[in-house]
Amino acid sequence: MRLRNIPRADEVLKENENVVNNPQKRKGKWKKEFGNENPIEVEIGMGKGRFILTHASKNPDKNYIGIERYSSVLLRGVESIEEYVENLRLLCQNAVELEELFEKEEIDRIYLNFSDPWPKKRHARRRLTSREFLKRYYCILREEGELEFKTDNRDLFEFSLEEIKESKEFELLEHTFDLHNNEEMNQGNVMTEYEEKFSAKGNPIHKLIARKTALK
Repeated sequence: MRLRNIPRADEVLKENENVVNNPQKRKGKWKKEFGNENPIEVEIGMGKGRFILTHASKNPDKNYIGIERYSSVLLRGVESIEEYVENLRLLCQNAVELEELFEKEEIDRIYLNFSDPWPKKRHARRRLTSREFLKRYYCILREEGELEFKTDNRDLFEFSLEEIKESKEFELLEHTFDLHNNEEMNQGNVMTEYEEKFSAKGNPIHKLIARKTALK
């Protein structure tokens, strides 16, 4: 489905306090941007922003960066934030540019929530859990930094498990094919808009957590 372009999106994002324009200039300086030494966590593909905004509100001792590729989608997130959030920054960027945005080992945790499954085999490299992207995450995550991934797409989840198991950059810590019925992994879970929608239809939610390791 083609995204509907919203002409005013770019102008609104440019003026919003939580949106960082020209974020490449902050590379290696994100703690200075936030004005503290707190850990930095990133959500790639933040959509309307419920997940990242909830985390930022509940955890003032951490800093959060939400990344969304499409300005019209990010606009919805911006408009849901009623006031400036001190520990939250939003970027309208493509995830392939991560190494242009962050210095090596600058990020503590990465969240991927209900990413585009890119179901055709020839598009596998575009999946955000492909080894192409795992290498990018490896570069920007601190030592033993973690990656969390949630989806309702079984094929994508099984692909992701295999990519992590075969990678040299990450080790799989835990996973479940039914998050909401896994008491331990569901503890403290923050639902995204998609998660609420899919689970209401009876779709099981899959989740994995992987940790950056020293290259083998």
